[in-house]
Amino acid sequence: MPISDQLRARFQDLVTSNKVVLFMKGTRGAPACGFSAACVQILDEMLPAYETVNVLSDPEVRDGIKEFTSWPTIPQLYISGQFVGGSDILREMHASGELAKLLGVTGEITPPKVTITPGAAKAVRDAAEDPDKDLLHVEISAGFEYGLYFGPAEKSEIEVDASGVRLLLNRGSAQRAEGLVIDFVEGPDGGGFKMVSPLEPARVKPLTVKELKAWRDQKKAFELIDVRTPGERETASISGSILLDDAGERALESLDKATPIVFQCHHGIRSRSAAEHYLKKGFKNLYNLTGGIDAWSQQIDPAVPRY
Repeated sequence: MPISDQLRARFQDLVTSNKVVLFMKGTRGAPACGFSAACVQILDEMLPAYETVNVLSDPEVRDGIKEFTSWPTIPQLYISGQFVGGSDILREMHASGELAKLLGVTGEITPPKVTITPGAAKAVRDAAEDPDKDLLHVEISAGFEYGLYFGPAEKSEIEVDASGVRLLLNRGSAQRAEGLVIDFVEGPDGGGFKMVSPLEPARVKPLTVKELKAWRDQKKAFELIDVRTPGERETASISGSILLDDAGERALESLDKATPIVFQCHHGIRSRSAAEHYLKKGFKNLYNLTGGIDAWSQQIDPAVPRY
């Protein structure tokens, strides 16, 4: 079936009003196929932002873009209004350096300032089998998921010296790493690295019931918001929590938007949605209680009834 004039105009507007547009399966944060994921990984290395269109959200878009481009597969990449190709072509252009030139990202990037704590520096040196060959790569995705791994230097990576530790970052990660702090947190399982970037946007963070108990034991200042129904709350509740009824909502919205707020429900699903809602309202320090009151009953306080 021929593509409609309306849809053709929509595609034309998308590819001309955005420098880079990727028609893909899934979203940038959650690709739904390996080919789309490969394109996102390459673009994330090179660009802090670009436009994506999830073709799975609309069959008309999925079929229409193939006719618009005269290209039978997804993903499809457009740069400056011109069709570039799919996953295989993108990988070839990335390897040759042609993609960087087309995107205009061939200029030098100022190495970001990264801080690595003494404990983290020691852990890195202890983990490296050969300090001269095992180089530490730092990855920060567009969604600010962090990664560390050892390996040889790769083409076009940015090198940073942090307290004598040599760090390597791809272009995208380097643009998101200014002010990054790398720490090592001790734990019963040996501990692990913790990375925090001041450029990371506010998001809902998970909080385990054990962490919540520790907060209470430490008398940390925070609000615990119960988003369940009044009937559920009568059956079981965590002491000190506030029901998100009309009065609770007014009290919550009167808080300073930097206040630490933990949302809690039965298993952690409704509370996650509530936390995301308040994130959009400008609250910046939001947590979702993993496992909800059911996990609290099983792991912390068996006196709280399960239902």
